[in-house]
Amino acid sequence: MALSPIISKKDAACRYSKVQNLPRNRKIQQTGLTILASLLIFGNWFTYIYAVNHISIQSAALAYLTCPLITAAAAYFILKEELRPLQKLALLIAFGSVCLLAKGSLNDVLWAATIATCYAFYLIVQRISTGFNKLNQLVLQLSICALFVVPKLIYNHHDIPTDPIFWGTILLIAVVFTIIPLFLSMYALIGISSTTTGVLLYINPIIAFTLAATYFQEPVPFVKYVAYGIILMAIVLFNSSNFQQVRKN
Repeated sequence: MALSPIISKKDAACRYSKVQNLPRNRKIQQTGLTILASLLIFGNWFTYIYAVNHISIQSAALAYLTCPLITAAAAYFILKEELRPLQKLALLIAFGSVCLLAKGSLNDVLWAATIATCYAFYLIVQRISTGFNKLNQLVLQLSICALFVVPKLIYNHHDIPTDPIFWGTILLIAVVFTIIPLFLSMYALIGISSTTTGVLLYINPIIAFTLAATYFQEPVPFVKYVAYGIILMAIVLFNSSNFQQVRKN
């Protein structure tokens, strides 16, 4: 136990040295990617919180239901990752469902697209930014996000809450429902098989939509059920090979 602080200091020194030894253009690129990732994840959080509180939970659920498909499309065009014909067909089907939803509630669709796009491109940036410790990157990104929030809090002169329940809830949301899932999603890009990631990524929006329609009793027009059904069909089609591999394993 006494050696752990020494090891961590050496580890930190090695990581700092690794950054310092990068070529100048690589340092600039990595700095730009870090700032861009921070802006994207901050935009994702802000739009998601606003949508849940002022738009609808369904729009937030739709965002994370379409996010994997937007990520796949962005990876195909930006990172030149290959897509099988069935996956391309799934993307077209998902796009059709978004067009169907636009006829029902364009406002929900625009917010969902904004939320999903921010997170999808955040994942793309994280995939480009390889070779660095993901936990260190996350700490740096969260610190940059704090720079956006703290000045606004000071400017608005909000009273600091004193209720222990408030701080306990904030701590629970921040650690259990934000930081840990975000770190796991970053780590999934390098440490977990794409099969597992692809299957588990859709649990969140399905739960959110179910809560919106049942617990929160949000009105759900029939067209939304049809559109969500089409998206789910596209998701199953997109991950058909992954599901087959899971069954074999």
